[in-house]
Amino acid sequence: MKDNLALFETHHIRRLYDEGTETWLFSVIDIIGVLIEQSDYQIARKYWNKLKERLKKEGSELVTSCHQLKMVAGDGKLRLTDAANAETLLRLIQSVPSPKAEPIKLWLAKVGYERMQEMADPALSLDRARKTWQKHGYSEKWIQQRMMGQETRNKLTDYWKGHGITEGKEFAVLTNIIHQEWAEVSIKDHKQAKGLSSQNLRDHMSEAELIFTALAELSTRQIAETMQAEGMQENTAASKVGGGIAKKARVELESKTGKKVVTNENFLPRVKKIKITS
Repeated sequence: MKDNLALFETHHIRRLYDEGTETWLFSVIDIIGVLIEQSDYQIARKYWNKLKERLKKEGSELVTSCHQLKMVAGDGKLRLTDAANAETLLRLIQSVPSPKAEPIKLWLAKVGYERMQEMADPALSLDRARKTWQKHGYSEKWIQQRMMGQETRNKLTDYWKGHGITEGKEFAVLTNIIHQEWAEVSIKDHKQAKGLSSQNLRDHMSEAELIFTALAELSTRQIAETMQAEGMQENTAASKVGGGIAKKARVELESKTGKKVVTNENFLPRVKKIKITS
């Protein structure tokens, strides 16, 4: 979970990356702690609870824009806590009189700016990711496959963006359809089988899982381009066909080797695993 901590001055702010919306979600209580210059979690929590009540009475939509997510608490256990994206937090900060308001706004803007830099120059993102994977002990072969798979993924999402698919929920729905087709297990169940919670599933895939994921997404894009798929209905059909192509290849490989492609193996040091049955 250390990789999910961001540092503002001397304050550690918990955050999680939402793969569906491709955005960072930050702990609201941690941000509140910075604003009221209070390192005591319970004091920050009580302040946030009172602020939530006030905002609800005022009819503010800010509270409904927050999400309940599991993050590591002070006792080391995963506990539900309110989290929000940078846009919601920038609006929320206006409700808290604090000399830290402007510095934290600039910090959140910087986080967004770094993301914009990576979008303009994907090499920055890839370089950062490579260094992170190397630090965690991934092999160069695995890293190369992961990066090639990400390039394939980006080409598919670029197609979706230009053909009537909305980033966020619709991206997530189509991605899950492709995964369900080729792997015969949903992304949620695949993550559960690997003992993952907030972690990126692809960062815990085996080389074979990465290859078949890339094949499914490559096939989906090429099918969609051939069909000139537009909107959810047509791209859903293309996703099922593309995932199905990878499924046939997976089944053929498994029949020749006697080994399952989809596994519960991961790169976590210690975790309780659930066996996949299919």
